[in-house]
Amino acid sequence: MREVKIVSRRFDIPGSHTLDIAREHGAYEAVERAFDMGPEAVLNAVCESGLRGKGGGGAPACGKWRLAKEHSDPTKFLAVNCDESEPGTFKDRQIITKDPHLLIEGIILTCYAIGAHDAYVYIRGEYYGFQKILQGAIDEAYAAGILGEKTLGREYRVDVTIHRGAGAYICGEKSALLESMEGKRGHPRLKPHRKEPEWYFGRPTLVNNVETIATIPFIVKEGPEAYRNYGTEKSPGTMLFALSGHVKRPGIYEAEFGTPMMAYIEHYGGGIRDGMALKAVIPGGASTPVLTADEARSANLDYESMRSLGSSLGTGGMIVMDESVDMVEALKNLLAFYHHESCGQCTPCREGTGWVDAIVASVLKREADVADLDKLLDISWIMNGKTICVFAPAVSGVIDAFVKKFRAEFEACLRSHV
Repeated sequence: MREVKIVSRRFDIPGSHTLDIAREHGAYEAVERAFDMGPEAVLNAVCESGLRGKGGGGAPACGKWRLAKEHSDPTKFLAVNCDESEPGTFKDRQIITKDPHLLIEGIILTCYAIGAHDAYVYIRGEYYGFQKILQGAIDEAYAAGILGEKTLGREYRVDVTIHRGAGAYICGEKSALLESMEGKRGHPRLKPHRKEPEWYFGRPTLVNNVETIATIPFIVKEGPEAYRNYGTEKSPGTMLFALSGHVKRPGIYEAEFGTPMMAYIEHYGGGIRDGMALKAVIPGGASTPVLTADEARSANLDYESMRSLGSSLGTGGMIVMDESVDMVEALKNLLAFYHHESCGQCTPCREGTGWVDAIVASVLKREADVADLDKLLDISWIMNGKTICVFAPAVSGVIDAFVKKFRAEFEACLRSHV
């Protein structure tokens, strides 16, 4: 399997989070190149690279960037989504702790390309210790003249501010994130009927994930063709996958899109631990539908392969489960999280998450019957596609995959006795 390091290139270098070490290994060279290229050329490079957002949706970055850049309002903002609250996902914190200057460099390049001067990093409230590392790198960049009124001595201002969240999972949704940044309750906004940028205090705003922004320096410095040399035609480049669960070597490992899932698990994770057999894999964080062992063996780590299996690559948070896992208990654990984290704005989500959580709890207590499994799927249908954001539809997909793929295990739980 071909190993590649684009975003993770400096992760293993001692002191890579400091400015001196980062610059010794090429940090901010892409900024100098960008100023020579011009903002339109930078944006075109991103478009030609085929870069897709790495925060869960996988939408092409080009479209969002152009919407922000081409808006007539001269005041634009960049919001970097570091509200990494998806269970099983921990790749963004690796970037901000191991190579925060890569993120800052990507922020400068993105701001320059779309015509923004102010960037905000919205960081998960529980990441306070990691936030201090990132803030230290930002302070270093200001002291060195990399950030501020004259970015690297050029006539272009870029200021970066960290905005700390309060621990609400829903604020990972981009419009809820912006609502929170504006000082309001973190509720998702209604989606517009036409394509338009996001809005921060009424100004056009680009919202991108940390890893998406951290990929920009490579594309600008090496060229879009270099990025397309990795991955597949429709899913070019690489992604940081957070590998956890029943593997020998859990961790963060970068791989190119299209890599076979089992080859990735064997090569980087060392395979299933303790000689156990594989039972299931959640491929892209807890909100992506689970795959059976047979599906995992046929899966590739790209958006198209995951879609063909009825799941999603999501945030790349790969949770591996061996044959010891009780799938009823696993679903209950996930639903307890979603029940707690629903923002409560939409009735199908507010009521539905509590209802399905209670039903699975009754299954575990052997107080339910087979009809309750069908009721679980009925409620899941009601939750899907009838809310403002994708929170409830994601929960629906999780329920359907667990119950339909492992129904025999749910029924066996109902037949058993305590």
